Amino acid sequence: MPTPHLRVMRRLHAPPPPSAWALATLVLAALFLWPVASHAQTAELGGLEQLARDFVAPAMKGSIAPAGEAPLRPEVVVGTLDTRLRLAPCNKVEAHLPTGTRLWGRSRIGLRCVDGPTRWNVFVPVTVKAWGPAWVLRHPVASGATLSQDDAEMAEIDWAEQPASVLASPALWVGRQAAYSLQPGQALRQNMVRAAPAFAAGAMVKVSSAGTGFQVVVTGEAMAPGIEGQPTRVRLPGGKVVSGLVRDAQTVEIDL
Repeated sequence: MPTPHLRVMRRLHAPPPPSAWALATLVLAALFLWPVASHAQTAELGGLEQLARDFVAPAMKGSIAPAGEAPLRPEVVVGTLDTRLRLAPCNKVEAHLPTGTRLWGRSRIGLRCVDGPTRWNVFVPVTVKAWGPAWVLRHPVASGATLSQDDAEMAEIDWAEQPASVLASPALWVGRQAAYSLQPGQALRQNMVRAAPAFAAGAMVKVSSAGTGFQVVVTGEAMAPGIEGQPTRVRLPGGKVVSGLVRDAQTVEIDL
């Protein structure tokens, strides 16, 4: 059993509890050091974002096609990285375009560490706009209605706003039908129109077939509306049903 004298000596040699002043000093140090680390991380991310900006301009060469005779006017908006990212130190960072990615509309630029103790790969969001003239609807067009030249007028739009191709020439949409209800201000795009039927179901059409040195033409009844360039079925006078491609408003071509 230790004597009371020894217990007193052990208490005298024990480390004293931290004072209120010492605790306050530690807290203030943490508060001052945290912004320094945060600013350093922000500066690092800012450098990576600048690397992405420097990569975009040369990478876009040839990616924006002209709108008819006038070239499209590009506009690029480079986003920011997530400030919560904590990336390992890297001696060399390489910008790249991810496989299958196109600099058109909403896209992204990859940044990967190619020389460092820990390899990493992050992505910076990029929005690429391509301004140019296009045909824009003047008024609503009902689904199935046939479009005419008076339905649209020229205006500048962002071609890259949607993935569907812009119909830059009236020949691509005049005489075609609206694929769905269209609204004023919409630019005419490929997915908004469809070919008008060359003939209706029940119409009498010519069925043409040809071979080496001969051609056969008979008349039959269309079993469905015919769309130019698309297959349809025709019932011949003897009752036989054949399939062929619609060539025009009066002719269906079949292979023997």
